[in-house]
Amino acid sequence: MRFRRISLTLGINLCALAALMLLPALIDLVDNNRDWQAFLVSAMLTFFLGGLLVFSGIDLESGEIELKEGFVLTTLSWLVTAGFSALPFVGLGLSFSDAYLEAMSGLTTTGSTVLAGLDKLPRGILLWRALLQGLGGIGIVVTAIIMLPFLRVGGMQLFHTESSDRSEKVLPRSAQLILAIAQIYAGLIVACALIFGLLGMTGFDAICHALTTVSTGGFSTHDASFAFFKSPSLEWAAVVFMVLGALPFVAMIRFTNGHLSEAWRDAQVRGFVGFLAGVSVVLAIWLVETRDLDFLDALRLATFNVVSITTTTGFANTDYMQWGPFAIVLVFLLTFIGGCAGSTAGGIKIYRFQVAGLLIKGHFLSLMTPHRVSPLRYNGRRLPGDVPFSVIAFLAVYMATVAFFTLLLAGLGIDLITSLSAAATAVSNVGPGLGDTIGPVGSFAPLPDAAKWALSAAMLLGRLELFTVLVLMRPEFWRD
Repeated sequence: MRFRRISLTLGINLCALAALMLLPALIDLVDNNRDWQAFLVSAMLTFFLGGLLVFSGIDLESGEIELKEGFVLTTLSWLVTAGFSALPFVGLGLSFSDAYLEAMSGLTTTGSTVLAGLDKLPRGILLWRALLQGLGGIGIVVTAIIMLPFLRVGGMQLFHTESSDRSEKVLPRSAQLILAIAQIYAGLIVACALIFGLLGMTGFDAICHALTTVSTGGFSTHDASFAFFKSPSLEWAAVVFMVLGALPFVAMIRFTNGHLSEAWRDAQVRGFVGFLAGVSVVLAIWLVETRDLDFLDALRLATFNVVSITTTTGFANTDYMQWGPFAIVLVFLLTFIGGCAGSTAGGIKIYRFQVAGLLIKGHFLSLMTPHRVSPLRYNGRRLPGDVPFSVIAFLAVYMATVAFFTLLLAGLGIDLITSLSAAATAVSNVGPGLGDTIGPVGSFAPLPDAAKWALSAAMLLGRLELFTVLVLMRPEFWRD
């Protein structure tokens, strides 16, 4: 394990983060708001310590980052970057536990917040929250596509790309893929900002919401989130870009390269879009029958919230806690679904449910015809033998993790509904939960500090696909 190489890369990341802090500092300086000083001091401290890591990690020997180093670097990057990203929040008056939760929520694109009165906050801190989610979104996609398939757990081995190098070298063979992902990601953000601006948002709101929509993060510049704009056209535009952010970026790369039909042939894409459409229609019918709404209005409200929760974005255009028990339970169950593998979305991911469905179907077929041999196939290919076990193991660990954090939060004196929904939304990286405290119109600020640290850990575990941490804890992982 070459820790100098890890130190070098981590230091470069921190220097880049310091440069990013100058953007909200400039906004506050232009607005004549003294908060620019907090961003500038944070940037200087981050750059200084990042520079020390760079100089201490300089290695004249050439070489590529290996698989083990990549996993360690990935985990440390989330932890350390969140710590330094919290510095501006601390400089603006938040406690470190609040600041770290806000930063971790941003970087993991969870969308949970301890802040209230967003409409009255300076533009600098609002932009910083959006930038964190934009930064976290691209980091999540790169991790999911480049690193996690090598882990061979949770079924991610299905998604080895053509540039994957089985010699356990992460770079440079993946560099071209990373560049293509970054181009698609940036293009979606620019397109989203332009459309939001054309549909009535201010330039600042359009940029911030584009960053948090494509990254499926959900931070808004207003307490009322999308309900502030009172614009059905903006809500439909947000639905489109939330869905795009939750689709596999590799499929979008192929689409832009002229392989137009490949994206739709992907079982994940078809299953995901079909699921969103079906659930949205069911919820719309429920709203028509129970809330006496026009069908088109009900469909808009249902689709926006179904897409927002399923893609783990967490935007709100109304308080769905007022829709009745059926809708509340449905929203809670959607918390676990997530988007596609290789996207910015969190959650369990659609393909794992599809693989689990194939396993159930195969089991019943074997019961009815014991002598029949029928290999499981996914996306037109035979499933590798280790994938079914990996998926079932992931589902078991996922639910056990949610149960663990639910018990932990309940042990801290938090009620059952808040504990369960907070644990589920943190591990799934969704954002809003259920109840008056952390619901779509609530805040995580009233929770005790210990709960905030626990939820920060749960968000990180969700983004590391749980098993990454388990692998790092194994002694044999550290052996050369």
